[in-house]
Amino acid sequence: MCSLCNTSCSLCYKNGAQRTLRITKDTTNYKMKETIIKVKDLVKKYGDFEAVKGISFEVREGEIFGLLGPNGAGKSTTLEIIETLREKTSGEVWVNGFHLDKHPEEIKKIIGVQLQTSGYYPNLKLVELINLFNGLYNRNVDPMSLLEMVNLKDKANATVKQLSGGQRQRFSVATTLINDPKIVFLDEPTTGLDPQARRNLWDLVRSIRSKGATVIITTHYMDEAEVLCDRVAIIDAGKIIAMETPDRLIDNLVSSGFERPREVKKANLEDVFINLTGHSLREE
Repeated sequence: MCSLCNTSCSLCYKNGAQRTLRITKDTTNYKMKETIIKVKDLVKKYGDFEAVKGISFEVREGEIFGLLGPNGAGKSTTLEIIETLREKTSGEVWVNGFHLDKHPEEIKKIIGVQLQTSGYYPNLKLVELINLFNGLYNRNVDPMSLLEMVNLKDKANATVKQLSGGQRQRFSVATTLINDPKIVFLDEPTTGLDPQARRNLWDLVRSIRSKGATVIITTHYMDEAEVLCDRVAIIDAGKIIAMETPDRLIDNLVSSGFERPREVKKANLEDVFINLTGHSLREE
């Protein structure tokens, strides 16, 4: 039984890099549909500095789409513009058919946003925080059902400061789901988490997509993007330099003659860690 996808799949290793076969991706409820986000010639300037340099891309309904790049590449800036959190300098953006310049309020109604850092009232319990968000969104989501979805039901009466790092991230993702969004934005959701917490968050991302949402994710972890994303756009210095499925990008590199000068092993240290400590959710 594979700890990544909970199916009886096998793992392959290509040029020393662990790769999951295509069958490991949860495609049960996934169908490629219409374009749900369209970005055209997007530019963002800060004085003379151009952080985003005329990028264009589309995200399809129902996919997990990754934006990859080093620090300062323009990933978060691009997402914040789409999320209506930051003004663009020029270019056009459509989200579910709504033009960013004309209908920003309509866009806000259909998206859920998990930021790199989130602040919550420190003395409120998790159920109280969810009820607070219910009021802000004019929703009536059952707090216990939502906490159960992210494996935090037993922490319902805890405060955020009493949670571990992985628990905080899962709660942060939970708050993005209160308004039943069509599109969920996750900005480096697993940064700083241990391997167990990372893989449990991967399961949560798959669950969100299986319920019909489109997921946009930024990450510095290439294994994470390879396991989760249907397509990725690699951005550097404000420009998209490649965009394809992870498998095709890797195959293109291999076909160019690239070869990693190291012995291929059937497992890596993370596999050892997970095997010894267990993949099942363990909290502090």
